[in-house]
Amino acid sequence: MAKHDLDPNYLDPNYEPVVNHTENTPFHQVLAARMQRRTLMKGSVGAALASVMGLGLAGCGSDSNDSTTSSNVSSTDIGFRAVPTSTANEVVVPEGYSSEAFLPWGTPITGSYPAYKPDGTNTGAEQEQQMGMHHDGVHFFPIDLKAGGNSSSEGLLVMNHEYINQGALHANGATYVNDMRPADEVRKEIAAHGVSVVHIKRDTNGKWDIVFGSPFNRRITGNTEMDIRGPVRGYSKLITKYSPDATETRGTLNNCAMGPTPWGTYLAAEENWHGYFANGDVTQPREQTRHGVGSSSRYDWELADSAADQYVRFNVSTIGATAADDYRNEANTYGYMVEIDPFTPESKPQKRTALGRFGHEGVIFAPAREGEPVVCYSGDDSRFEYIYKFVSSKPYYAATAGGYLLDEGTLYVARFNDDGSGDWLSLDLDDADFAAKVAAAEGTQVGDVQFDGFENQADVLLNTRLAADIAGATPMDRPEWGAVDPNSGQVYFTLTNNSRRTEEQVNAANPNANNRTGHIIRWSEEGNDHTATSFDWDIFVFAGEQGTETVVDDEVIVSLTDDNIFNSPDGLWFDYNGRLWIQTDGSDAAPYQNNMMLAANPETREIKRFFVGPVGCEVTGVVSTPDVKTMFVNIQHPDGNWPDSSDPRPRDATVIVTKDDGDVIGA
Repeated sequence: MAKHDLDPNYLDPNYEPVVNHTENTPFHQVLAARMQRRTLMKGSVGAALASVMGLGLAGCGSDSNDSTTSSNVSSTDIGFRAVPTSTANEVVVPEGYSSEAFLPWGTPITGSYPAYKPDGTNTGAEQEQQMGMHHDGVHFFPIDLKAGGNSSSEGLLVMNHEYINQGALHANGATYVNDMRPADEVRKEIAAHGVSVVHIKRDTNGKWDIVFGSPFNRRITGNTEMDIRGPVRGYSKLITKYSPDATETRGTLNNCAMGPTPWGTYLAAEENWHGYFANGDVTQPREQTRHGVGSSSRYDWELADSAADQYVRFNVSTIGATAADDYRNEANTYGYMVEIDPFTPESKPQKRTALGRFGHEGVIFAPAREGEPVVCYSGDDSRFEYIYKFVSSKPYYAATAGGYLLDEGTLYVARFNDDGSGDWLSLDLDDADFAAKVAAAEGTQVGDVQFDGFENQADVLLNTRLAADIAGATPMDRPEWGAVDPNSGQVYFTLTNNSRRTEEQVNAANPNANNRTGHIIRWSEEGNDHTATSFDWDIFVFAGEQGTETVVDDEVIVSLTDDNIFNSPDGLWFDYNGRLWIQTDGSDAAPYQNNMMLAANPETREIKRFFVGPVGCEVTGVVSTPDVKTMFVNIQHPDGNWPDSSDPRPRDATVIVTKDDGDVIGA
């Protein structure tokens, strides 16, 4: 093995180095007159007060044109009996439900359909035709979606593959010869990342399978050719040997959550991409330091024993005479939302730079309305980072809508005031307030960066985190998945945890020091208008052990019990009837045990545990068919021999959940 002079936690895929040292103050201009309600956490895990303005559930209604929205019952009641916590190496679902593993890592889905080899000897070329590793965000597109249909028996299942387990991927784990890595091992690892598009169909007996030979079956990997779109396209800081005009790049990596667009495409998020690059220069540009690019990479792809650019590009040191002679700017082509059209397999993925460059966990769209801008939200999954909103410049029209809507618009970052109000702060140099803050910051130290200004708007978007620092956004406890309530229009975000927040760093939206269990925040945009620049927020629930309470106006709104204790909320999704599904990626120690998925009624805040995963896994990624009668749940990085006890290697897989009587899941 190669030796790394790294933080001992660096190879932990859930580890994010703290790179925000700006000390932003989140308590701007407290307006005591608005302090009408309070939310607090009580229980054996600790107590912390936050004076906030509570939210009513007066809905704005949804007139989304998304044809996958169910017109069935709109009840958010939870009708199943909660399952207990579990330490079993199996999936647990409620009585009256069934589950089965589907599409595990290595399943052949395209090309020559090479069989999965349990001994780990599949080649890189074979992995490029198989399901990738570490399934994450997932969406089901009905096969007739483009024709205005909403089939629940056939469609395209599209999912991310976040990172890899080298020990399982190769016959003998990652190997080195003279401190170099075999090129085909690196090729295989790059191929195990990315996105899979799988055409699936349910037969008359209700069993789902791959439609073999379908032209829609496709792998997008860490080496797939991609276009750069939006304001950063053509910017000099993206020039590479591969793309001297800064319009193209290769690959998408560390794709965590995702977001289906209102026009039927898929957005894959690039989250912890920084760990794939190595820079041996004495000093690094701010585009790298603010994200944590180091002198060594996670998997040593830059050490491949091949001079091919597909491997050399992971060394972002200054080697050539100019940027067009090396890959010093390669990392600047990562950190975006990547749009993939699953219905057009020959299309090139598009990196949508107007949505900002940071550690995208995913993206969630507000209901799209004719003649109005498109609005979407994204969290930056790292400690003390921010929540963003994008508002398109051009209006949405269902007949002509497409990815071009994401290339022009305004990117905002959230400030959560301690009175329960909030503000969306523009990150646009044409905005007078932001421009004034930028001018005032020039020549000063902003966190670890000596700030010397922005060249243009492309530079702002390339350095989104730095721009948000300067704007005065609220540092959050790892903002991960978001979800918009289809009934009320409220926006929910998981704040997974932040054990590094001190008592001096707490704020109203993140009120717990040493926050190891996390919470879920939500807000209503002013006037129920998602383009508004102000909002009101509260905390939906604090995670924790038995007895943890979420209190509003001295009334206990939620008190966690054996039926719903959980920690580190991560995945979040509203089904088409309005139930909220919460997935966890936290400690598997008592009392929580294996990671899980819970269902919540957003109106009553009733929460019940619905699903528990196998040992060592993260439960991540969930979607259903439009009729909400088949649910797809992803299991990532399981330990042991799951899902096949006879297989010597653990395999990430999708779990299909159905109700035995064929009824709606959760009802």
